[in-house]
Amino acid sequence: MMGQPVGVAEAKRRFSELLDRVAAGERIVVARHGRPAVVLAPPYEEHASGARPAPAGFASLAGALADWDDFEEMTREMHDARRKARDRDVPPLD
Repeated sequence: MMGQPVGVAEAKRRFSELLDRVAAGERIVVARHGRPAVVLAPPYEEHASGARPAPAGFASLAGALADWDDFEEMTREMHDARRKARDRDVPPLD
């Protein structure tokens, strides 16, 4: 549960209290100049055991592609096809 953002100065003054709230399961947004800067959140259970959580979002896709045997070849094929197109410039592959 996240409430109103807490300013940096207030977070410094109430840090111990905020840690207690986080330990109870609350997520707290700390804002700098009215914009979210960081979230205080309880650690994953996996962190306590030393294991890393599984990647999520784009990171999981990047990890999956790293194990793909034909990835480099397919990337070159896409780049070559892009170079043949005439609607926009092609960035360098390297």
